Amino acid sequence: MGRARPSDAAVEQRRQEILRTVIELGEVRIDDLTGRFGVSLMTMHRDLDDLADRRLLRKLRGRVAAYPALTMETAKRFREGLHLAEKEALCAAAAGEVTNGQTVFLDDSTTLFPLARLLRRREHLAVVTNSLEIARIVGEEPGSNEVILLGGRYTEFDSCIGPDVLAGLGRIRADIGFVSATAVAGGRLYHPVRDYADLKRAALAAANRNVLLADRSKFGKTATYAHGDVGDYDLVFADAGAPAEEIDVIRTFDTRVELVGSSGT
Repeated sequence: MGRARPSDAAVEQRRQEILRTVIELGEVRIDDLTGRFGVSLMTMHRDLDDLADRRLLRKLRGRVAAYPALTMETAKRFREGLHLAEKEALCAAAAGEVTNGQTVFLDDSTTLFPLARLLRRREHLAVVTNSLEIARIVGEEPGSNEVILLGGRYTEFDSCIGPDVLAGLGRIRADIGFVSATAVAGGRLYHPVRDYADLKRAALAAANRNVLLADRSKFGKTATYAHGDVGDYDLVFADAGAPAEEIDVIRTFDTRVELVGSSGT
């Protein structure tokens, strides 16, 4: 009997692992990927063609290359699956900062999706967000919580941005706000899109307490637009696998830091 064909889930998992490898290396030969993942050249080309069609990488002659950070950041489906154990651990810790009856702001970071799932089990929350996915997650149990979706210009991040979102946020007062960052380096925070950097700054003024969540992949990187530093936040939840030197810098800002482990560490 021939070898059983892998499930669609197994194929997608392999493709995500291939993409992680390409992102980490920047550029890699296709032959090297074939050997690394133990598949035929034909199978590898199918995987790479699929990832290239989704604009997650560039397929060149005999090699593949990662796109810049902006393209990767807009690949929502891929981002959701990255560092999932770490994100879930961070969000489980963050959920302890929320009590029933509060108004809570969550930005569109995929890091916060597990937190949204935890909050929908709470009672009498008002959850404010610019993310359509977070609004859908919290709104799956109608009646228990209120969802306030900040509308504006819709983007490929599956969220809204622009002056209308900022104006709506300016009319909200949250008890606590949660955001993540695309990149953290030397205590500074960065995003590749200016409108989203502006949103994260505006969110600070809209909440009584502000909490930043960041897994290990965010540290030691920069992007085009800075949006403040960790000193703007009352609490930082960081992945225990984050570089020690980056955590040491955060502590110099006199910001409370909690390191969170996961089953993946």
